[in-house]
Amino acid sequence: MGVALVLLWLALVVGLALAARRRWPGQPEWSRKVLHLGTGPVVLIAWAVAVDRRLALAAAALVTLLAALNHRYRLLPAIEDVGRHSYGTVAYGAAITVLLALFWPSQPQALVAGVLVMAWGDGLAGLLGPSIPSPSWLILGQRKSVVGTAAMAGTALVVLLLLRLLGGAGPGPGALVLISLAATMLEQIAVLGLDNLTVPVATGLLWNWLSLRP
Repeated sequence: MGVALVLLWLALVVGLALAARRRWPGQPEWSRKVLHLGTGPVVLIAWAVAVDRRLALAAAALVTLLAALNHRYRLLPAIEDVGRHSYGTVAYGAAITVLLALFWPSQPQALVAGVLVMAWGDGLAGLLGPSIPSPSWLILGQRKSVVGTAAMAGTALVVLLLLRLLGGAGPGPGALVLISLAATMLEQIAVLGLDNLTVPVATGLLWNWLSLRP
């Protein structure tokens, strides 16, 4: 039942991404961000229904494989066609798979922290940064802005604080600020979309490590 709920949610998100692509064909990034933002709650569903470790790993690996095939063959252009070369969707699936292997089900908060910081922090940064004029800069050919960076940092901190309250355990407030800043710094290095791997994995590892410190 848990896996069915996860797959149903993913199907809904993909459907919304395809609908966004049809509705706004001149904004291919928007459909990608729908997928980016909408995928995050999958880990909350898995946590709520206690999906079995083997099933969770198998499902994440399958989704990553499908993302790799789509990247190669453009079966669903709404997910990949953004006018630039990026492995972001593949890296995203790989990050979830890695976090599951490391922390599921013994440390679910570390998994959720990594995925939601990436899904919502980076997702909102990608939407707000280009939409609201603000000073910007280039890092390895990738444009970043004050608004986008602030959206990433602020969303990451809010997500981590809410997760700390929801789970009743985890790093202290100061450590959560450090994690959000580290995630924001890694998000600045977005070459080929590989921040979709580095940000969630680093966030999960830091959450777990700082949770164990007195």
